[in-house]
Amino acid sequence: MNKSEKRGKPPRGWKQDPEAVRADILGAARTEFARHGLSGARVQNIVERTQTSKRMIFYYFGDKESLYRAVLEEAYREVRQGEAELDLGDLPPDQALRRLIEFTFDHHRANPEFIRLVMIENIHEGRHMEGMESLQLANTSAIRTLERICSAGVEAGLFRKDVSALQVHWQISAVSFFNVSNRATFEIIFGADLFEDSQQISLRERIVDSILKSVLVSAAGGAA
Repeated sequence: MNKSEKRGKPPRGWKQDPEAVRADILGAARTEFARHGLSGARVQNIVERTQTSKRMIFYYFGDKESLYRAVLEEAYREVRQGEAELDLGDLPPDQALRRLIEFTFDHHRANPEFIRLVMIENIHEGRHMEGMESLQLANTSAIRTLERICSAGVEAGLFRKDVSALQVHWQISAVSFFNVSNRATFEIIFGADLFEDSQQISLRERIVDSILKSVLVSAAGGAA
């Protein structure tokens, strides 16, 4: 092993695309951490899913815990990026809220690894997310988006004056998260029918209607 390998630096003449390598590592690590958690995950398993080596993983991320933090950060960044790409500012507030709920429900359903990562971090009582300023800043965008939608809805006379963006975010997250996080036990107890595509579409519509009714003036019987 040469000196660059011992220090965890790329060997001389190494010409791989750094961003592609980093993304490859993050993708493999996301699967490993989602399956086995932080303590159970093995760096060697991540190596075997990538086109790189263990020393390159440590070169990019330092250690396993730092890699885990980077995976969490990237997972949340993808959600926030998806929300930003919805262009909700061009929609009426009730339609913007509908679109945001639909996106969150669909995203969580399509990304069970994200849900498992959040579940694992909750087991750790969120200690790996503490102090991650970039993660906190990225996630405040979710509340800002809802604050703009709620303010526009109140101003247009569509939403109740006491509507809370944070509470609405909690509602959206809660139902979308539960749909994935508790699927295994729900299926064992009640069967798998609810998780067929047609039933999921119907469930999503019921969730949208329920949350909209909780904020709409007309559903509340007049302005609050």
